[in-house]
Amino acid sequence: MTISLLASVPTETAVAMHAVHRLHAYRQAIATKPYASRGMKVKRCPFCLLPAEVCTCASRKLLATDSAFALVMYDTEVLKPSNSGRLIADLIPDTHAFLWSRTQPDRHLLQLLTDPTYQPFVVFPGDYALPGQQVIEVSPTTSSLKNSFPDGKKPLFVLLDGCWREAVKMFRKSPYLQQLPVLSFHPDTLADYQLRKGQRDFQLGTAEVASLVLEVWGESNNARAMQLWFRVFVESSMWSRSARSPECLARRQTLLEEFNQLFTASK
Repeated sequence: MTISLLASVPTETAVAMHAVHRLHAYRQAIATKPYASRGMKVKRCPFCLLPAEVCTCASRKLLATDSAFALVMYDTEVLKPSNSGRLIADLIPDTHAFLWSRTQPDRHLLQLLTDPTYQPFVVFPGDYALPGQQVIEVSPTTSSLKNSFPDGKKPLFVLLDGCWREAVKMFRKSPYLQQLPVLSFHPDTLADYQLRKGQRDFQLGTAEVASLVLEVWGESNNARAMQLWFRVFVESSMWSRSARSPECLARRQTLLEEFNQLFTASK
């Protein structure tokens, strides 16, 4: 099978800018020195941050969803090519992104969390909830949560985007998050997902958490689309790390085809 690569990185006018793109541009503008990361010499698309030859921007599609997401990102997380939070903004039209600050929380974030249009939930383990804080635990037997919140508000899922240590710090040091209901996934739910995913790394990427959230909210097709988009991202990332492996490229192509078929079938 012959697999072609995208010949060029899309220009800014060809890419629909989303919240994470804008936050990335802002974080770069206030940086005092270039961000140094693994693979920093690779020529990357300035939007998806993947190697230019496997840029996925032209394959992006927006989901029809009743859900919204807010990414609260730890400092340099938005600059990392390995960050999967941007994948949520790729697919979910109503996605917001903010840099976390312990002492000066973003006023736009605070306004969003009190917007009467939304019902916010912070997605985090219930073990960290404060006494009296509402915890909604999701187990393998949980049916769609959508029917449990019939007040007409749009769900706003708040995801803390950083490594585990950083996420715990954000939760503990942000009183405005501790006032929100906590959507907590039971370990059996995570183990079941991990088994189906077929990988050993137990810590989930931010986009994978979003997929679980969409599934439990009753948006199974959207959850599947997020899973596929994440796997395309993984194979695209691994391609340059594995001496441009043709096997990675073949898997990437198969995943992209399945991703596109999912949208075709839903029309």
